[in-house]
Amino acid sequence: MKKTVFILACAAFMFGSCATEFNRVYKSSDYDYKYEFAKQCFAAGKYNHAITLLQELVTIQKGTDNAQECLYMLAMAEYCNRDYESASEVFKKYYTSYPKGVYAEQASFYVGQSLYQSTPEPRLDQTPTLGAINAYQQFLDFYPDSKNRALAQKNLFELQDKLVEKEYLSARLYYNLGGYFGNCLGGGSNYEACIITAQNALKTYPYTSFRESFAVLIMKSKFELAQQSVEEKRLDRYRDAEDECYGFLNEYPESKEKATAEKYIAKCKQITKD
Repeated sequence: MKKTVFILACAAFMFGSCATEFNRVYKSSDYDYKYEFAKQCFAAGKYNHAITLLQELVTIQKGTDNAQECLYMLAMAEYCNRDYESASEVFKKYYTSYPKGVYAEQASFYVGQSLYQSTPEPRLDQTPTLGAINAYQQFLDFYPDSKNRALAQKNLFELQDKLVEKEYLSARLYYNLGGYFGNCLGGGSNYEACIITAQNALKTYPYTSFRESFAVLIMKSKFELAQQSVEEKRLDRYRDAEDECYGFLNEYPESKEKATAEKYIAKCKQITKD
């Protein structure tokens, strides 16, 4: 018990000493010393202290030999502190200010990396994901031989999959809404919206791992659309659904939805023969 109290007391003393030293440095007008202290804070993982000092020093160091290092260190401190939005902005600022600078390649990579870390789940707005993809593509265009190329490509493909999943969730939602017309005040139907969303996704991402899942939604939606069609559109839509089922079986002969496709074909033939 006494040992624990002693350790806690020492820790409190050290913390108080560090806080006192930081406050003294923060108020100092010796910018060279302040910069060296900021570097020590960064190296020790005290990113909040480093950020506080570097935000002031970035302007003061501008035009000096330390300017590039100061700005890049601020960006890395923000990144290590998991403030990815701020980090991406500072990395962009570095890359814009010093396109041929010492840290230009790393800054370009970390713009994408920062945005990658803050991308939302697929159900949410994917604007940050698009930003990260663009940043990685720009990095790969300018630094094709970078040591970070493999990681950038891996993350880029992962982000593209997230966009595809977003489209799949949208298409599936339309399918699940089915005959609910409250969502179709402008005309059309949820099944038509599902088909269009899925087809557009396949055109944009032809090699996606969601390809069969999109094909299933298209096939099912075309059949359901035929089921609820008015008389003048009924036969054409059943024929279209039948063709879609045959195309699905040709592309995915071992699919778990094979029986569904065969059932739809039999139903379509029965309707179109009558």
